[in-house]
Amino acid sequence: MTAVGPFGLSVRDQALEADVQTGLAAVEAGLLDATKSDVPFITEAAQHLVRAGGKRFRPLLVMLAAQFGDPHAPGVVPSAVVVELTHLATLYHDDVMDEADVRRGVDSANARWGNSVAVLTGDFLFARASHILADLGPEAVRIQAEAFERLVTGQILETAGPRDGRDPVEHYLDVIAGKTGSLIAVSGRFGAMMSGADERAVDILTQYGERLGVAFQLADDVLDIASDSHESGKTPGTDLREGIPTLPVLHLRARAASGGGAEDLELVALLDGDLTDDARHAEALRRLRVHPALEQARRDTVRYAQEARATLGPLPDCYAKAALEELCDLVVHRAG
Repeated sequence: MTAVGPFGLSVRDQALEADVQTGLAAVEAGLLDATKSDVPFITEAAQHLVRAGGKRFRPLLVMLAAQFGDPHAPGVVPSAVVVELTHLATLYHDDVMDEADVRRGVDSANARWGNSVAVLTGDFLFARASHILADLGPEAVRIQAEAFERLVTGQILETAGPRDGRDPVEHYLDVIAGKTGSLIAVSGRFGAMMSGADERAVDILTQYGERLGVAFQLADDVLDIASDSHESGKTPGTDLREGIPTLPVLHLRARAASGGGAEDLELVALLDGDLTDDARHAEALRRLRVHPALEQARRDTVRYAQEARATLGPLPDCYAKAALEELCDLVVHRAG
């Protein structure tokens, strides 16, 4: 039994382990090849986050989903490269929007080269992903385009905020289903589809990816508050400082608005203040880490992970299914 992929996923079969390791190594080579340019500076900027590492969660899901067909089919690795390039491109853009200084334990591209270079590098990665995608056929292009539309829509909805009368928590869950769930759903779908798995398996693995993607983002929300920079690879409380309404904060605000106690109201007032002040930011983090709203967000993470696991039920029992089930447990473990 060997740990592979993100979070130390345990693969209990040597053949599956070999397939996954070989596939991920090919994806890594594909990412480096796809981010090369005739202009050395573009190569440096485009490979900045590739070389910084990362969990490669989406390519891993592609590889595991491909086990329900032919995992060595020619479209499997390129489709994994496409989803990871798309994900990396969104990170360049997200860091500009969030004014982030650190990503994956290194300086963010915008901190190193400025916002313009970071945005254009993200665009470059999108272009390279599209180039690879074109060779995978019109259906793959359509699927990726629909997912990308959902991703961007989720980002816009987050920026716009909930409409009048809409529950902010429900709005937020819709946002992350688009921003995060859509591309992880495509990872499951591409892996199954490119391997030639039957339509039922493709549908199941798409639904699994969607639910797991939401759980994955909710775990990140918890980590933004509960972790240190070593665990998360970025500065703790980045979303908090930028006023991005993550689930623990939304639960806190709902609690305060529905007859919460003095502690809830005081913490909301603190969050509504100037969190660019380091002392106020540290105090907000300290108090959120022990507030019931954080535990409530953890429970939501567990719920979505359990739903993802239940979705796998109709698939035949095999080592790949067991690994996908374990991914649900490991996503929950990230959230504590």
